[in-house]
Amino acid sequence: MPAHQLSPDITDDPAETLAAERAHLAASRAALRAMREHAGSLSSDAAGDWVSQQILQALLDQRVAALADHSGTPLFFGRLDRASDDDLPATVHVGRRHVHDDRGRPLVIDWRAPISRAFYQASPADPMGVSLRRRFGYHGGDLTAYEDERLDDGGSAAGRQSRILTEEIERPRTGPMRDIVATIQPDQDEIVRSELTRTVCVQGAPGTGKTAVGLHRAAYLLFTHRERLARSGVMIVGPNRAFLSYISSVLPALGEVKVDQTTVAGLLGEYSAPEDPAVSAVKGDAKLVAVLRRALWMHIVKPTEGLLFTKGINRYRVADHEVREIVASLRGTTRYGPGRAALAQRLAHMVLVRMEQRGESPDDRVQDAVARSKPVRQLVDQVWPKLTPQQVLHRLFSDPEFLAAAAKDDLTAEEQSLLLWAKPPKSFRSAKWSAADGALMDELGDLIERTAVLGHLVVDEAQDLSAMQLRALGRRCRTGSATVLGDLAQGTTPWSARSWTEVLSHLGFEDGAVTELTLGFRVPREVLDYAARLLPSVAPGLAAPRSLRPGAGSLSVHRTPDLADSLARAAQDALSREGSIGVIVPDAWVNAASAALTGLDHRVLSADAVEDHRLLVVPATLAKGLEYDHVIVVEPADIVEAEPRGLARLYVVLTRAVTSLTVVHSRDLPEQLR
Repeated sequence: MPAHQLSPDITDDPAETLAAERAHLAASRAALRAMREHAGSLSSDAAGDWVSQQILQALLDQRVAALADHSGTPLFFGRLDRASDDDLPATVHVGRRHVHDDRGRPLVIDWRAPISRAFYQASPADPMGVSLRRRFGYHGGDLTAYEDERLDDGGSAAGRQSRILTEEIERPRTGPMRDIVATIQPDQDEIVRSELTRTVCVQGAPGTGKTAVGLHRAAYLLFTHRERLARSGVMIVGPNRAFLSYISSVLPALGEVKVDQTTVAGLLGEYSAPEDPAVSAVKGDAKLVAVLRRALWMHIVKPTEGLLFTKGINRYRVADHEVREIVASLRGTTRYGPGRAALAQRLAHMVLVRMEQRGESPDDRVQDAVARSKPVRQLVDQVWPKLTPQQVLHRLFSDPEFLAAAAKDDLTAEEQSLLLWAKPPKSFRSAKWSAADGALMDELGDLIERTAVLGHLVVDEAQDLSAMQLRALGRRCRTGSATVLGDLAQGTTPWSARSWTEVLSHLGFEDGAVTELTLGFRVPREVLDYAARLLPSVAPGLAAPRSLRPGAGSLSVHRTPDLADSLARAAQDALSREGSIGVIVPDAWVNAASAALTGLDHRVLSADAVEDHRLLVVPATLAKGLEYDHVIVVEPADIVEAEPRGLARLYVVLTRAVTSLTVVHSRDLPEQLR
């Protein structure tokens, strides 16, 4: 039977059509189970040695994990009927992964395959060879409905809104973020399918799906460039662990189980010493690059003595001026660590020259032995000492004269004063480092030894990163590409970016393309318009976001003399409806909010703990990137006053709602919201 006849044909009887599609779903699930069982039956014993066996077994384990069938997740969500004039099937079911039967015939085509692009991009104006597009509705993992859209009728269906698509976008949620493969829009699809060599920066208003787009682009690139990225790796960098927990199930649901996910702190070091924001701002400035470079190379001292190497009764000398010439030729032409190793080899080579001048015939083994000898090691340690980033920073922040010499004209006297420790620790080992110091150590680490690079990097909430943090991320993909995600209006750090050109420059991708997503699918229009009143104050250059969902009645604002009582009543009302609930409060209000909810089953979200619960108390500083069906915001004025960019924080908080937003307050609202 031809492959295209495996799928059900269009009939005039909806019940018959639905039954046929359900049968195809059952057959596809059975085929996926068979694929997984086959992968599980394979053995690594065929490998010739133990190392190869371990590598092969890891690959087999990944294959089995990638073929997992998530029972509550639709295996396919769409179908294309094509005017087939090629070797490809005339009927294609589009799903999360490829599924074939025992004879290799496709039952489901991966959404990332070229043929699947028409599911997202085809329109009556440009059918892309598709006569009919079918969308499927599901409840859990059960196929419950379908919806056909003819694309060969000359455009009569143009502008028609898909009910199934709308319901899928608006479907209430609990737990982690879901994939959006069934609802990707044409402009999102263009970003997702961007070439690997192209760095893409997405300025995305709340609810536009920028995070999901970035994750799906990672999945698409892994599918399209599997072998290359399997070697070099893909990494997702998010703002905090709560966010990573929220997005953790997206890529595995798409069959991608080998992607590293971390935070900037996880990448650069979990340093948490408290620090004045003004000091952090100086440390985050790109001006520190030149200061750190000078500070490192200032540790090299001018040689004042030559080298004397003794072997038996023979003595071989390298004059002091020759040592100075070698050091001068190496300084600044290589990284610090390799330069130190090269100095030892150059000195050893000069000794070998002396040996040859006396008629000896030394080989490379002799040179290596000389390079490791005590006289050479002592001279190298004296002239070109071994260093760690912590040693350099400790000296820089402890010694005013050293800092001034390294800073030159790059730092003002006031900035130098901010960097100096009031009471320096005795050594770098006892020093307490801040988060901003982590990026400086990484810069120094790369000056000492080259940082390993990745094939692709996805950075979310990039607008919140300092220039030095961005440089740390950029050097990890200097030979690859990146997907940069964020919203300038949601910048809440002292160094928040004012333009994406600036961000891309610090990352080292000046030629990256900036795409703006302003059309929202998740946040109701009434809620988004309310939050957008803050935009002229936090990001006046950005276009106001728009939402496809009117959301009439989705916003309620209550002034109350008893915040605790109003919060409890708002939470009880939200619990009577379907979906997740986030109670977002000023950080100082967390304990009081939890006490107000006594009697209601709830949890408190923390930066380190993974919480999957229907009713969560969320500190305002952890809300970024998260979504809840119902959001209750407590005391906006306190959120604004808690930090220098408090209005931007409030904009973040007000745009976390998918279905409803309730604001309860006893103080006057910020002027922009009145």
